[in-house]
Amino acid sequence: MSDALGLQRCFILHRRPYTETSLILDVFSEEYGRVSILAKGARSKRSNLKGVLQPFTPLLLKWFGKGSMRTLRQAEPISLGIPLNGINLYSAMYINELISRVIESETAYPELFHDYLASLTELAQADNPEPALRRFELALLSSLGYGVDFLHCAGSGEPVSEKMTYRYREQKGFIASVRKDNLTFLGDELIAISERRFLTKQQLQAAKRFTRMALKPYLGSKPLKSRELFMALSPYKAIPKTRS
Repeated sequence: MSDALGLQRCFILHRRPYTETSLILDVFSEEYGRVSILAKGARSKRSNLKGVLQPFTPLLLKWFGKGSMRTLRQAEPISLGIPLNGINLYSAMYINELISRVIESETAYPELFHDYLASLTELAQADNPEPALRRFELALLSSLGYGVDFLHCAGSGEPVSEKMTYRYREQKGFIASVRKDNLTFLGDELIAISERRFLTKQQLQAAKRFTRMALKPYLGSKPLKSRELFMALSPYKAIPKTRS
């Protein structure tokens, strides 16, 4: 990564104190992916960055240096922070942790960056965060190269029928099946997942089952802190359980 880079469109995924006056930022940038940045003096009383370096605020950042930790040179907000409250805030924290856990450092994911912005915008307006979460999880899987054909039977190659049942087989796809269990999906559910458009509660639940299975190899056995925080502080139980 060149020291000569200009201002980059970014979001802060996570921030933590470093020394008495500084911060370490986990940043998701449009052109460079996930980057760790040291913001020297950002916590000091005289710093003009105290209210700027916040998650869910669109930022322009400039940094320099080499190695695993860059140093912040300039920061300015593009707009006010995206308004997120309650369950939607916890859902956005979950998305941030997914990115931090799953994508490689300093690898560009420009399409995922736009999916992330779209997801935050949707969450800010949503009564139910689940559709936005499922759409982002599917976008993340796509960016990771997780390719599954939802629209054709892996056994016959025939188009998926809305009323038929299909069983998921890892690395193969969906095979027509007469059995019904946690690994089986109706054809209309697979079509909804493919289109990322969920018209029924059953389609949304099916998408959650699929993303839970598909993300598990990337997340491993370590629980997500965002889900633990959600369960500890909120009476809601809608945050996804994929993360164990």
